[in-house]
Amino acid sequence: MSDTVHEPAAPSSGAGADPVLQRLSTLDRFLPVWIGVAMVVGLFLGRVVEGLDDALAAVEVGSVSLPIAVGLLIMMYPVLAKVRYDELGHVTRDTRMLVTSIVLNWVLGPALMFALAWLLLPDLPEYRTGLIIVGLARCIAMVLIWNDLACGDREAAAILVAINAVFQILAFAFLGYFYLQVLPGWLGLEQSALDVSVWGIAKSVLVFLGIPLLAGFLTRTLGERAKGREWYESSFLPRIGPAALYGLLFTIVLLFALQGDTITSQPLDVARIAVPLLAYFVLMWGGSMLLTKVLGFDYQRATAVSFTAAGNNFELAIAVAIGVFGVTSGQALAGVVGPLIEVPALVGLVYVSLWARRFFRDGTSEPSSTHSSGAHR
Repeated sequence: MSDTVHEPAAPSSGAGADPVLQRLSTLDRFLPVWIGVAMVVGLFLGRVVEGLDDALAAVEVGSVSLPIAVGLLIMMYPVLAKVRYDELGHVTRDTRMLVTSIVLNWVLGPALMFALAWLLLPDLPEYRTGLIIVGLARCIAMVLIWNDLACGDREAAAILVAINAVFQILAFAFLGYFYLQVLPGWLGLEQSALDVSVWGIAKSVLVFLGIPLLAGFLTRTLGERAKGREWYESSFLPRIGPAALYGLLFTIVLLFALQGDTITSQPLDVARIAVPLLAYFVLMWGGSMLLTKVLGFDYQRATAVSFTAAGNNFELAIAVAIGVFGVTSGQALAGVVGPLIEVPALVGLVYVSLWARRFFRDGTSEPSSTHSSGAHR
């Protein structure tokens, strides 16, 4: 997502910095700093600006504040405009990758979050329920940013996100019923109810994935038809690429401004919620990378699968928690803490991923221009 185009560099032979990290733009290289600043600014605005949370929540799109919705759409559009849609057929034929992703996202992910929530928050049922809801909401947005920064397979990520979107509509309500009522009943644990609208979930998916996906597809199709792929990827994409990061930072500022008072007024509760979340992100990402390595995936597809498995759709989780349990509920607080932990954790895992690529089949060589770091990605 850098604003300059870089030539492929020879693989590093020593113990120096990763060549991909060296070629990241200043904007990308200091991403953790910018995100940290955005979080602090958001928390500060939420504490000092009277009525800001009411103003941000006054207009909603798919149960999400309109300004945040705009930030999410700006964030996702450049990434989806970079996808080579004519190459998606190669990805869909990789049955092993698709099955692996579905199992990680819809079997292991929710089960792991359920186990961590009960293990680490046995005395806090509201927060526990909120975390289980977070575990059920599979990522369809920011994962594209993390995958792009980590030089993952962009086409594979687009397909996996689309699959998550479909499963989210079909399976979210059922899995909520299973993990909050059926499974606790079988295990003799406390049960809770989750009444969610399938149409409400579908609207969220259509807005936050459907709109930028259609815009990205039309942009590439019409752009290549008018001036060719070389112009589109070497001239047009570098111009819109930085917008994804600006949209991300804008979204983070607004999200933390909206929930700043809640987060800063309950620091101990936030810390309790943060522990299982951090464990979840590390275990899901690390376990997914290890599994894909054992299965013989190349680095790019292993990265796409792993970040898709580790990320969560906190927009949906927050919307569901607020809609069912109320804006001041413990369940809503657990959803709000989600991005507080997820964003810095997955940014850190981007850097770990770039380092770990040397252990994969193609991990010490430069990816093709389709997937290399920078604006031409």
